[in-house]
Amino acid sequence: MSEPVDTPEPDERRTEPAGLVLSAISGLRQTIPAVIAMVFVLRDQGHWLLAAVPLALVLLGASVLVAWLQWHRLTYRVGAEDIRVESGVLSRAARSVPYERIQDVSLEQGPLARLFGLVEVRFETGAGGKDELKLAYLMEAEGERLREVVRERKDDAAAEAGDAEAGAGEPAAEVLFAMAPRRLVTFGLFEFSLAVVAVVAGAVQQFDFILPFDPWDFDEWQERLAGPGSWLSGLGRTAQIVGGIIAAGSLLLLGFATGLVRTVLRDWGFTLERTAKGFRRRRGLLTRTDVVMPAHRVQALAFGTGILRRRFGWHGLKFVSLAQDAGASSHDVAPFARWHELEPIARAAGFAMPTEDLDWHRAGARYRIDSALLAGVIAGGIALAVLVALSATGAASPLLALIPLAIALPLAAWQWFLWRFERHTLDEAQVYARHGWLAPRTDVASRVKLHSAEIAQGPIARRRGYATLHLGLAGGKLAIEGIPLARAQELRAAILHSITAQDFSRIN
Repeated sequence: MSEPVDTPEPDERRTEPAGLVLSAISGLRQTIPAVIAMVFVLRDQGHWLLAAVPLALVLLGASVLVAWLQWHRLTYRVGAEDIRVESGVLSRAARSVPYERIQDVSLEQGPLARLFGLVEVRFETGAGGKDELKLAYLMEAEGERLREVVRERKDDAAAEAGDAEAGAGEPAAEVLFAMAPRRLVTFGLFEFSLAVVAVVAGAVQQFDFILPFDPWDFDEWQERLAGPGSWLSGLGRTAQIVGGIIAAGSLLLLGFATGLVRTVLRDWGFTLERTAKGFRRRRGLLTRTDVVMPAHRVQALAFGTGILRRRFGWHGLKFVSLAQDAGASSHDVAPFARWHELEPIARAAGFAMPTEDLDWHRAGARYRIDSALLAGVIAGGIALAVLVALSATGAASPLLALIPLAIALPLAAWQWFLWRFERHTLDEAQVYARHGWLAPRTDVASRVKLHSAEIAQGPIARRRGYATLHLGLAGGKLAIEGIPLARAQELRAAILHSITAQDFSRIN
């Protein structure tokens, strides 16, 4: 008979020794710039290789030694009430995280970790950053077992389930959403990005000492192109324009290729399942992530789309929770889907989809007038200050005095135009908030899962009779701006009534 889940594990454990290789490689990556710099300094010497090779070997040995010391001095223990991790080579640090503080447990596999069958186990506490706890690296089976142990002890599932479920087994997982390769490619084409250009520019800036000339000197580029590039100037203006179009097209092609590659690497094999433990999401080509989100910890939904993808009927859905997803506060559960494909996911999380037949309300007209005037005044004031500074040097023309007006009026009109798309409403169970025109977003929060409702008014809002309603949402932000004060008080009273009327001990 198997040992009960809530039995403590008194023995201290270490992570897998095979993880030493991954830690050593990770440490070695940081020494590569030093080796490159040394090779560059000694490149004119006759025996530079004799100095570079020993240096690389010394750095490799030091990296392996540091990785071994860190591995040997790191131990973890799964107790009855918490997880305890002790680490440190010279100075020791011990950290205990109670199970009730752990929001989620996720498994992550980099490309090298997958070769060794290892995973990095991350314990999300909702604090983010360095306060998160992780164990690198464990075998896949041990990572899965540790995740289940933590969840069972956190939720007391073993005591509630009893022997009735002992032989029943878990029901089969239901696939709620998945992306095939064809859809993934389509998704990548919408993820246009020129990040690779920024990375190359940053690398050139960082390692410009390796290049034989200054890449940021335009005159030097002209001199270098004067010989081999002189034929271009002889082809005439038309050929130069064609060359510019080809260069711009190459840049666009690079942007599409970058977005496609990044999307495929991040979302390859994207699958969202509904299991007995919650929502399980797996994705990634090189770095594979496996995250399970309990349904009752989903605080809100965020529906979004983009400037172009909305024209083709594509939308995205995120879960807002205390746990983080690769540094973000929300979990992608359907990043590229049709609207009807999102309904089963929202229903499984206990939410209703936003519809047009709801009683939508816009922000107050006074708020929009004030926002438009304030935007125009600020933009015009900045432009006027620049013109005054130029006038002091005698470089400004009187006609340039029209620039502040040309900037202020469009911004004021834009703020007024956005008023049509800022809407909110409330039904018996949920709060809805929409904003944005080019890339609209709709947030849906459960009334009983909100923590607070706060009415805020600035000096102008107090005089004009409107306010902003800030709703306390774990793991995210939700605010309804510029509504009449009476409407804000009405919404706050309704939301607080829902919170106080709910018996939270009965929420599953």
